[in-house]
Amino acid sequence: MLHQATMLRIGDRIAITYHRRSVLIWCAVTVLLLSLSIATLMFGKLGISPAELVDVVRGQASATTEFALQRVRGPRLFIAILAGAAFGISGALFQNVTRNPLGSPDVLGLSAGAGAGVAAASLLPFNMPTPLGALAGAGIAIGLVTVATGSGLSSTAKVIIAGIAVAAMATAVTQFVVTATLRDEASRLAAYLVGSLNSRDIGQVAIIAVTLLVAAPVLVWLAPRLELMELGDELTTALGGKASATRTQAVLLSLVLAAMAVAVAGPIAFIALMSPHAARMLTQTSGPHLIGSALTGALLLVLADLAVQQIPIFEGLPAGVLTAGFGGIFLGYLLLNFFKKGQS
Repeated sequence: MLHQATMLRIGDRIAITYHRRSVLIWCAVTVLLLSLSIATLMFGKLGISPAELVDVVRGQASATTEFALQRVRGPRLFIAILAGAAFGISGALFQNVTRNPLGSPDVLGLSAGAGAGVAAASLLPFNMPTPLGALAGAGIAIGLVTVATGSGLSSTAKVIIAGIAVAAMATAVTQFVVTATLRDEASRLAAYLVGSLNSRDIGQVAIIAVTLLVAAPVLVWLAPRLELMELGDELTTALGGKASATRTQAVLLSLVLAAMAVAVAGPIAFIALMSPHAARMLTQTSGPHLIGSALTGALLLVLADLAVQQIPIFEGLPAGVLTAGFGGIFLGYLLLNFFKKGQS
């Protein structure tokens, strides 16, 4: 069921449509996200009590509370929120411009490529920053998928096959690096490559925060054309949307967001795939759902990280293991529905 849209104008050149029902839903999701974030800070060892949180807001926190917030709980929580949002937006961009319900960094092998880039960078004789390694790996992965399909990213069946092949090659590179490195470094790489939020720091928070801040005005600028992309390339171009240029810009932005999220959190599986679908299911509306996908991605990753911290059966697992398990089930559900409809 589609709901009536309202137009929000920003100046003379930017117009963004939104649905009142969607606004209410995303306000509720934001409240839930804040609640889970507070729970993440409060529960477990070195948990921060409500009174201590109030002291933090007042600037009267104790040294122990400041240590827990700045060095242990805070960076981990902010990485979960920001990386989850980046993954969600990345998946929404891919699915919008390719009109492929399975288009995401996971299915295309982009996340695996970014992880392989980080791993390969550790073998270089010079110190390559993790974000550059992730970006290079992701760029190579998406380039290989594009070339392998022979028709861009619009053919779902071809993209799935090419993505599986590229992900397998990236995994092989990663395993080679883990095998070739020293034991301590291999252990660190192995923990990173399953998508763990342990031992995050303020520097990593800054990387993903700056990425999202830079991406925000680009997303606002692209939003009207992304709305048009729902109508197909011909109509988009006829209405001044420049479909080909919009697709290229959106894919490049998606690549950067996914690569930076992988750089700080590891290749967290299936957040990028699930978030846009969850946004559409919640609102029952069409469109790119950038804000909704960002909120849903943040919510899913915060929830997964809280679960591995507090639920005994999941305790000690990296968050990426949990998202991979549930995301794999969700991918199977999408594939069954997809092939039942006879799409290709």
